[in-house]
Amino acid sequence: MITAIIIDDIQKSRAVLLRLLQQYCPQISVIGMAASADEAQFLILEKRPNLIFLDVEMPNGTGFDLLERFSEPDFEVIFTTAHDRYALQAIKFCALDYLLKPIDIEELVIAVKKMENKIKTKAISTQKNFSYLIENLKNNNHKDHKIGIPTQEGLIFIKVNDIFYCTADRSYTFVHLKNKKRLIATRKIKEFEKLLHTHDFFRVHRSYLINLNYIEKYYKGAGGYVVMSDGASIDVARRKKDDFLDRLSKL
Repeated sequence: MITAIIIDDIQKSRAVLLRLLQQYCPQISVIGMAASADEAQFLILEKRPNLIFLDVEMPNGTGFDLLERFSEPDFEVIFTTAHDRYALQAIKFCALDYLLKPIDIEELVIAVKKMENKIKTKAISTQKNFSYLIENLKNNNHKDHKIGIPTQEGLIFIKVNDIFYCTADRSYTFVHLKNKKRLIATRKIKEFEKLLHTHDFFRVHRSYLINLNYIEKYYKGAGGYVVMSDGASIDVARRKKDDFLDRLSKL
């Protein structure tokens, strides 16, 4: 049995999530609920849950503020959020689990099952993920943000601006770095495109996602091609050319 605490400032939201967990996730035992960060901190220290369901948007302190109070958290987290796009981006960057409100039953069951397997197998703690999440939220320079790259060996955190470009290989993505190293990510390139589109990255071709800050030169043509800082030549798809040039003009 996994012990859990629900943290949400809205009573109805707490009640709905409790009901869904009781009905669809019998492996979860809810041992407490809290309506604020202060109340939640006390409850976590007292009850020592395996898992917390943490609302991002709360008055007098966000869910992220609560996490910052624990230097070495010994619990897992599933975030819940309604609309905060910036918060959601930060959560995804650090490969943490989340549920969008209103909570979908199927997504809840999947998230809980994933967490159950993690807790049962005593997988590596997500403490590092939390620390990078807080660090990214505090850092206004998105070039210094760190992103978790899932590999077969585990999650590797690197600075976004250390990525030159990404190349697609079926269900994998090769992430080419500033130090001339290459990571093999167990994530499709379209997922990196979604994560990095606000960080000066552009998908110039179905097989290539590039960091616009590292373009040395663009050569005209039907679509043309770019030469990157490491000397790599990358084709620009004809259908991407106009959007690409427009994006470059706005850098």
